[in-house]
Parts: sequence; structure tokens; C-alpha cells
Amino acid sequence: MRDDVTPGRVKTARVAAMAADFVQIGLLPLFAEGWLSPLNDALDVLVAIAMIVLVGWHWAFLPAFLSELVPFVDLVPSWTAAVFIATRAPEEAPAAPPPVGALPPGPAPEREADPPRRLPSA
Repeated sequence: MRDDVTPGRVKTARVAAMAADFVQIGLLPLFAEGWLSPLNDALDVLVAIAMIVLVGWHWAFLPAFLSELVPFVDLVPSWTAAVFIATRAPEEAPAAPPPVGALPPGPAPEREADPPRRLPSA
């Protein structure tokens, strides 16, 4: 996801993806292999362009687009899944562990006084 993507653009992309999947699944009898099939493909192309414009290129869009071209695989809400994958919050990298032997930040710990040594009794 690009750095200039606003929460409004993310919301718009998610709503558009859900609407496209709803239309394709809800109107399945019309979009089945028949005279409206080219409209289904055109809808997929428009959704792909809209997603790239709204949130930028993401690899999740490629399998979503290709799966929409396969009959009956397009019943899966792939646009919705792809947009949620592309717009999820990035995971923060875990902090690197401190080097071995390094002291934590702050003042040095107080050192306990060594107990007096006793000579071995003979």
C-alpha cells in the first residue's frame, strides 16, 4: 500500500470490492456464461483499475483478477479478500535483541559489597 493512502480511500476501496463481489455473486444467473459474461469481465477490469488507483498496486490483486476469469471460481469474494489483504495494517518488526553482555539503559546497578573472607580453620 502506498504511503499517501488515506483511511477514506481504504474505506472506498473496501466498499467497492464488496459491492463488486455482491453484484457478481448475487446476480450469478445473469453473469453466468451467456450474453452478460462480457459485462462481468468488464466489471472485473474496472474493479482492478479502481483498486490500483485507490490503494496502489498490491500482489493480492493479481490472483483476485485471474480467479475472476475462471467460471465458478469467481463465486469466491476474491476482490474483497484482496483489498483486505492489501489494506491491512503493516506488522511492526520486532525489536532486535540487545547484544550479549550489553547493559540496559540507565544508571549502572549498585554493586553489593563482597562479604568478608574467612580463613579456613585448621
